[in-house]
Amino acid sequence: MTTAQQLVHAYETGLGLPPSSEADVPDPGARLAATLPVWALAAGSVAAVSAAANRIRIAHGLPARPVRLDADRVSAAFSSERLFRRDGSAPAFFAELSGFFPTADGWVRTHANYPHHRDRLLRALELPAASDAAQLTARFSAMKGAEIEDAAAAAGAIATRVRTETEWADSPMGRAAAHGALVAVDTHDAAAPWHGERGASATVERPLTGIRVLDLTRVLAGPVATRTLALLGADVLRIDPPHLPEIDWQFSDNCQGKRSTLLDLRTDLATFEVLLDEADVLVTGYRPGALAAAGVRAGRRPGLIEASVSAWGTSGPWGGRRGFDSIVQAASGISLLEGTPDRPGALPAQALDHGSGYLLAAAVMDALLARTDDGFGRDIRVSLARTASWLLAAHDRNPGHPAATPPNSACAVTHGELVTAAPALADYDDYRWPAPPYGSAQPFWVEAPDHYHRP
Repeated sequence: MTTAQQLVHAYETGLGLPPSSEADVPDPGARLAATLPVWALAAGSVAAVSAAANRIRIAHGLPARPVRLDADRVSAAFSSERLFRRDGSAPAFFAELSGFFPTADGWVRTHANYPHHRDRLLRALELPAASDAAQLTARFSAMKGAEIEDAAAAAGAIATRVRTETEWADSPMGRAAAHGALVAVDTHDAAAPWHGERGASATVERPLTGIRVLDLTRVLAGPVATRTLALLGADVLRIDPPHLPEIDWQFSDNCQGKRSTLLDLRTDLATFEVLLDEADVLVTGYRPGALAAAGVRAGRRPGLIEASVSAWGTSGPWGGRRGFDSIVQAASGISLLEGTPDRPGALPAQALDHGSGYLLAAAVMDALLARTDDGFGRDIRVSLARTASWLLAAHDRNPGHPAATPPNSACAVTHGELVTAAPALADYDDYRWPAPPYGSAQPFWVEAPDHYHRP
């Protein structure tokens, strides 16, 4: 059994599913080459979601499709930001104050791509709002990593001390991250059973036709999951808060096949409740407990599948802390494994995000399938730190790996001025439509949406 097949096995046994047929895993060459087996995470997570889609097809009396893993397509999807172009221009992946910075006793990594995270970071360090990277570097050089980490967390900013994998594994945060199933699923046993019917119009191409998904996620695992559900036919309505605009290129790179609306839950919770009453799936990327604190009581909805993605999981001392893929890599020891003696490094793709996203999409489909048997909804939880712990525990490391090859430009699709990566699932040449204009849809469900221009 290859390491990629072991990932599929870990996912399926964790959910109590019978093992699916082992996918044929191609040799990736130098695609996604790294010290850690990134290709295995990529291939395994895509195989897991493909097998879950087949279980949905079979339940509808439709033929299954062979699980085909195209090394170029999978690696391009995992590195989609490197293929993205708008009017021929590539995006800036990280803002000026995002990255590695030396400290008095090592390194920290920050994430300040969003303006509100940038502002919080500077306030935490007592720096002027207009400070640049040089001023941040000078401030960090006089501080210890733990001091920076604690100050950032207290201010709601995002910065972590770069640790070795042993430091992480021995910490309460690391032990919490490694505990439990790769994807955690619990049944809603307090809510009344669901007696509806969805998916009656399922096809081999779109086995999730008729399924309604509310998407309250950003960067990157959640959007990957919901984009995959949309590819397979679900009606995905993405909701963004009007007061926190999304980064434009990230939205365009990850919102294909969905509809997009703006809704402020702080002032219009009633509209959201109506949407939720008619949804099959709610996918969130909020920190654990944040949605409940806003007044949303999703668990009362019979049959609702609640899927959440977080950086650190729901337990342990970091259960409520903010984080992103790059931050989890730094804290967990991955950055030191993938770096040089002089500087920490990174995986060749945001593989924790993408891998977690495909696993989340697989679990949503398996939860929908289970709902048809018992009528109950499910809570599904993935975390980037749990995915990182799987990657760190995998045995086939390659510290002498070649440089990772860039994604194949033949795996891109073009819509006007926009170039994005094709789907990772090899049976699909493109998504149903490119990302719609941001906030272009009204906040209500429509019958059989087939394009984002539909009112």
